[in-house]
Amino acid sequence: MFENLTEKLSGVVKRLRGEGKITESNIQEAIKEVKLSLLEADVNFNVVKNFVDAVTRRALGTEVLGSLTPDQQFIKIVHDELINMMGKDSTGVELSGKPPVAIMMVGLQGSGKTTSAGKLARYLQINKRKPYLVSCDIYRPAAIEQLKKVALTVGVPAFDTNPQDKPVDICRAAIGQALVKGCDVVIIDTAGRLHIDEELMKELEEIKAAVNPSEILFVADAMTGQEAVNVASTFNQRLDITGVVLTKMDGDARGGAALSVRAATGKPIKFVGVGEKMDGFELFHPDRIASRILGMGDVISLVEKAQEVYDQKKALEIQKKLSKNEFTLEDWLESLKSMEKMGSIEDLIDLIPGFGGMKKQMKALGAVRPPEKELKKIIAIINSMTKQERRNPSVLNGSRRKRIADGSGTTVQDVNTLIKQYLEMKKMIKKFNQGGLSSLFSQMMRGKMPLK
Repeated sequence: MFENLTEKLSGVVKRLRGEGKITESNIQEAIKEVKLSLLEADVNFNVVKNFVDAVTRRALGTEVLGSLTPDQQFIKIVHDELINMMGKDSTGVELSGKPPVAIMMVGLQGSGKTTSAGKLARYLQINKRKPYLVSCDIYRPAAIEQLKKVALTVGVPAFDTNPQDKPVDICRAAIGQALVKGCDVVIIDTAGRLHIDEELMKELEEIKAAVNPSEILFVADAMTGQEAVNVASTFNQRLDITGVVLTKMDGDARGGAALSVRAATGKPIKFVGVGEKMDGFELFHPDRIASRILGMGDVISLVEKAQEVYDQKKALEIQKKLSKNEFTLEDWLESLKSMEKMGSIEDLIDLIPGFGGMKKQMKALGAVRPPEKELKKIIAIINSMTKQERRNPSVLNGSRRKRIADGSGTTVQDVNTLIKQYLEMKKMIKKFNQGGLSSLFSQMMRGKMPLK
């Protein structure tokens, strides 16, 4: 989402470094470029003005010009102010009060409320809560059935909504039913409209008064840009929302809504949704997003993703093999399968410091060699090998390589390339072992690497 903004801000930083000496003049020029970059990214004008004023105050003082590393100090200031713009903390949900507590999901039609309700239910379930889903959208065809399907997908119960009942009565009944079922959180998927109208707002105000929700989460489609900010402000004025969920963060929007909505409403962005799958739901970490925008990567999120998908026992076995340089093609296959579960390669590259610029190169190669297809090709080739061949590739003569190529739907050249890559990897592992790679891998996979 922030690809264009990242590219432009990275360009500003590179030029600043390339000028050798930092002066008031080139600092002013850099600030001007940062301002233009944010406006082009569809960030709200008033938000940009406040951001630029804050950066200017700090950058033209001794904090930068009197620093021994002025270029790095300037980057730090921009990073700090991006965090201030988006909110300093990641807050999650507040579930105070006697259970079952209610969470209202509000927003316009098509913003992703129903999917987000399911994702939130899954998130709460992982965090040892017992969520209960309820649809009070009696206007949109199939909305009730859609939520029931979502509930089935994530494995949580859903209230059997009668579309003939009033939304406020549905919510009261659902709270009572959740108590009977032993559920401690009721997630209410409210109705939306294509545009804000008085009838919708009154209905939401009635539901709020009836269930006294612990959270009112405004769900915004990040692809709608500045309109998301305007709508969020209106919902906040009428309902006093407690936070924001930004959906479709993997889209091609310029990112302005994500950077503006918190400053415009004063309410934190609590979660971001990525894709349609139920596991595409993350806590919003302003510091990590700021790092990604500046092309600094996000190692913490990368480690967390790895910890989610790697089997700890298997990770320890691989760590031992890494330390002894006994990493086989079989082990590589296990690692690649885990990588597939972590998400798209393009998204993972965003998290690796210094690798953000590679996305453009990958897109340029996309028509010829999409990274996901390359990954699947490697997995297919290794799957076509016997156990002996995976553990000891030195036995791979010409006829074996031809058989593997035929079995995986690839060419002998592809098989040869893979073996070459594997042998190069083995050399790199040997070098990295001297620098403690195996110890770092062990800490990451066992969840012992500090994440804060």
